Amino acid sequence: MENNSTPAFRFSRTFTVTEADIDELGHANNVQYVRWVQDTAGAHWLTAYPLGEREAYIWVVLEHRVRYHRPSFAGEELRGITWIGEIRGAQCQRFVRIERVSDGVLLCEAETQWVLLDPKSQRPKRIEEAVVKRLWGPVG
Repeated sequence: MENNSTPAFRFSRTFTVTEADIDELGHANNVQYVRWVQDTAGAHWLTAYPLGEREAYIWVVLEHRVRYHRPSFAGEELRGITWIGEIRGAQCQRFVRIERVSDGVLLCEAETQWVLLDPKSQRPKRIEEAVVKRLWGPVG
């Protein structure tokens, strides 16, 4: 699922699995992984575009493809790593890996197709070069 063909900045964040994330099987529910995938993408966007600038854009999910490799458990610290793949018109491909911090074991990987919308019309909007540069590179 991972795509390394586009040289891209990789954004990462850490978070801890909570008791509320755990299902009846005793490990983090698969739905929590989807939330973590979205939260990691959102954290990258918030870093790339500070308040006052990001209101000009609305991102919506077109499709998630998620592969689960290993379970995670309450109290574990995880790392979400994300980067941008292909950008075409209004669509943006994003990859996310979720791994355990203590040993780097890959727990989950996802590929998501996002669509940029115009905030006024809520119709797809071509992704401008300035947005591409911010998503593909470190900010600052």
